[in-house]
Amino acid sequence: MSRDLSVFYRSLASDADGQRLDPPNSVRTWADRRARRRAATGALGVALLVAGVGVGVSVALAPADREPVTPPAVTAGPTASPRPSPSAAPSGSPSAVPPPSPPDASPTGEPPASTPPKPPTRIPDRAFFTQPAGTAADPPRFVSGERGLPSLCGARLREPVLSRTRLLVYYTRPHTEAGWVPDGTYLHTVAVHRPGAAAGWLEQLRRAVRDCPELADGSGPTYRVRLLSSGAYGDGSVLFELRTPATDGQGTPTGGDEVRLIRAIRSGDVVTVLWERGWENGSSDRANVDDYSRRAVRAVEDWLG
Repeated sequence: MSRDLSVFYRSLASDADGQRLDPPNSVRTWADRRARRRAATGALGVALLVAGVGVGVSVALAPADREPVTPPAVTAGPTASPRPSPSAAPSGSPSAVPPPSPPDASPTGEPPASTPPKPPTRIPDRAFFTQPAGTAADPPRFVSGERGLPSLCGARLREPVLSRTRLLVYYTRPHTEAGWVPDGTYLHTVAVHRPGAAAGWLEQLRRAVRDCPELADGSGPTYRVRLLSSGAYGDGSVLFELRTPATDGQGTPTGGDEVRLIRAIRSGDVVTVLWERGWENGSSDRANVDDYSRRAVRAVEDWLG
């Protein structure tokens, strides 16, 4: 023990009125213990402080349900943004304008309808049919100034663009000998109408027949007019009859009726009219009219191609 410490203890002992003091070794032991306690307390305080700060930070940063924070996903390098489609582009941007249609397409993108053919500008001879062999009493000839239809009570039918008419003189059955009396005659007319107008003309004719039950031309007999079932010819057809009491050459009634048949047939914008007009007496033969009608349709179809 140092000399100063011994002097201090002697002074202290005298001041304590003879009270017993701990020896210097006990005091040193107590001092060392106190120093160690202070050091431990300081370390504990520092540890508690650090722990408190960590808890506070954890409380402040963690979500309310205290689930662990998911680390951010690893971000790859920059990628190019997809180009917007024309339908999603703003209305004012160039991509909102549809690309121009090709020259051979319509504005809706559909292929254009085929251009309708132009109507014929002339009617050639091949638009008329050829009579069966041995049935032509005279060679066919074209005529002008002849009406292709009776007046039908003055009905005004739409005029065609152009027409041609020829006269046929025929035998019902083939004959090779000369001098036989013909069985009848036909006025065969081929008429071209404006595009799309032929069907309307055929309806006009049908109405005119219905509206004219009796026909008298003033210089000949009076005919009863009747619409008949025509059958399937071309793109549509109308068949009607003119019926009057039969007479001999001097106008004397012979009993029965004389019947004339008329059929109009449409093929596209072309109308063919066959008017059987007889010869001296007798009536139109329906089988012959039907045969000539089929031949007339084939001739027009071959001409129009």
